[in-house]
Amino acid sequence: MMRSITPSLIEGELFAPPSKSAMQRMTAAALLAEGKTTEIRNPSFCADCLASLDVASKLGAEVTRQKDRVVIKGGFSPSVRELSCGESGLCIRMFTPIASLWPDELTLNGEGSLRSRPMDMLVTPLKDLGVRCTTFNGHPPITVHGPLKGGRAEVDGSISSQFLTGLLMALPRAEGDSELHVENLTSRPYIDLTLKVLESCGVRTPHDNYARFSIKGNQTFHPQGFTVEGDWSGAAFLLVAAAVGGDLTLKGLDVRSPQPDRKILEVLEDCGAHVRVTPDAVRVQKKELLPFDFDATDSPDLVPPLSVLACSCRGKSSLRGVDRLQFKESDRTSSLRLELSRMGIALSITDGNMEIQGGNIHGGVAQSHKDHRIAMAMAILAINAKQPITIEGAECVNKSYPDFFKDLASIGGKVDE
Repeated sequence: MMRSITPSLIEGELFAPPSKSAMQRMTAAALLAEGKTTEIRNPSFCADCLASLDVASKLGAEVTRQKDRVVIKGGFSPSVRELSCGESGLCIRMFTPIASLWPDELTLNGEGSLRSRPMDMLVTPLKDLGVRCTTFNGHPPITVHGPLKGGRAEVDGSISSQFLTGLLMALPRAEGDSELHVENLTSRPYIDLTLKVLESCGVRTPHDNYARFSIKGNQTFHPQGFTVEGDWSGAAFLLVAAAVGGDLTLKGLDVRSPQPDRKILEVLEDCGAHVRVTPDAVRVQKKELLPFDFDATDSPDLVPPLSVLACSCRGKSSLRGVDRLQFKESDRTSSLRLELSRMGIALSITDGNMEIQGGNIHGGVAQSHKDHRIAMAMAILAINAKQPITIEGAECVNKSYPDFFKDLASIGGKVDE
């Protein structure tokens, strides 16, 4: 699918999309609440969340989808031996430890770019916790044979915190107690999001500054129902659209959320955009934009929208900690370098630091690289370009934000097929 976006004036009011990160964690918690029924309100039905709902269903949960909610009755009795996680990294890394609770062999597989994403960090910790675990040369498919017994394990969080999320979800249901020693943890706020979901279910996972987690086994999940909060990762593109192209009020965002991408507000304020936060909305208005410096180590998903923001700033902006972007749906550092250069932007990437010189955005044809955040970045880049930008492979936005182009059009974005 192709989408062409013409330079536009952004103006209006919109609700932020629901958070896929929160939705997937809530789905896992509802699965683990055996015999209990959980209602998830304001659900996300993006491709990643549909993959997690499907995995939960095949692991034994009863899943009923409605327009504005999902009802899940917890239960653990797998109906198949192989589970497809679509292209969701969180889905496969989170549900692998959960699937390991089952005392038989299960395989988790993926599609597209997920087949090339690293999974070898799962093997040794799961073996230390009583699970036989193999991968295909460090990539999916992943085969586990439980049950997950508990014990002591060391976890490397340098590439992703998603596997730690899975362990924190699964180990409270193991027979024995567990102790996790975590090194090089990145994206720590996403662990805060996991802990928030667990706490709401009455599950305790105390920790010593995220370096050591002590987890009692045989805990029971008691979810009281969830409401999925707005997604700061998807909202970041819309807020940048306002900063470079107009005036937008975005509702449904929690400024106290543990989601790391709420840091977008700090960057927008630092570079000169007018930002107003109220209890139920965030308003961003365009002003002259100055260059900024941002450490993206804990917020790697902000790099695509912030790289677009930098293109409209007067001067050179710096994004640090971008080396982890090579392990996403595409090698995002390479994808951004290629596509922004095609649009006339000067940038360099050295030792995990991306420097972007703001300037004239030419327009032209961009590739999505089958990466939802690259596609959305190119769409927002067009708002302040000289000529339209046509995005090839734009359907990949379905992974996280299926209504992205519809929402963009509703606030003034000139979107053509």
